[in-house]
Amino acid sequence: MIPGATIHEGTMPVANKILLIEDDAATGDFIAKGLDEEGFVVDRANNGRDGLFHATDGSHDCVILDRMLPGLDGMAVLSAMRGAGIATPVIVLSALGSPEDRIKGLTDGADDYLTKPFAFAELLARIRLLIRRGGSGPAPATVLRCDDLEMDLLARRVRRGSRTIDLQPREFRLLEYLLRHADQVVTRTMLLEGVWDYHFDPGTNVVDVHLSRLRKKVDEGAPYPLLHTVRGVGYRLGAAP
Repeated sequence: MIPGATIHEGTMPVANKILLIEDDAATGDFIAKGLDEEGFVVDRANNGRDGLFHATDGSHDCVILDRMLPGLDGMAVLSAMRGAGIATPVIVLSALGSPEDRIKGLTDGADDYLTKPFAFAELLARIRLLIRRGGSGPAPATVLRCDDLEMDLLARRVRRGSRTIDLQPREFRLLEYLLRHADQVVTRTMLLEGVWDYHFDPGTNVVDVHLSRLRKKVDEGAPYPLLHTVRGVGYRLGAAP
């Protein structure tokens, strides 16, 4: 035993603290229950003023912040936090999901932005990522790349090499999902949930149709394909193995 060392038998790791600022009781209960089951300690506020009060103590590892709150809206809470020098990672959770809304949330100081309806598993993954990274880490990437394919999230521009690719909104969202999972095999179920917000199989070929159109735009005229079908499993974005 090292001289002066103390052994603490049965010491448990300190649980991460989450501040949940959400005025919808059903949504708040759903998130709080899921986080509790994952071992987090959850503090809750159902309006912006109380949420800001709790956020200013700096004791939380992550804040989940709804945008549309009574008393003080979510963007005002976020602005006040950043103005006070509070660097706690913030995930904005909102039904406002247009590109403009997401860009405003990120440029106003949010570390991540997740639209409702959402999958709890995705929210959990984002929370864990931000906690690992810490509040002083780099800002979220606004440019996604795979090989010679590049997506600028703020400018809403996609290029492959020197060629600009024009995409419809759903195609853009689909490609964004694939880029965030580059070199990974993604299933139809993952795409239905992550791109279409379907938590069930609608029994249509909507994924295949959109991927076929996207493949033509991304790979047509290119020296090699980036969008691949993994037979019987799903799809993969990346150079050929």
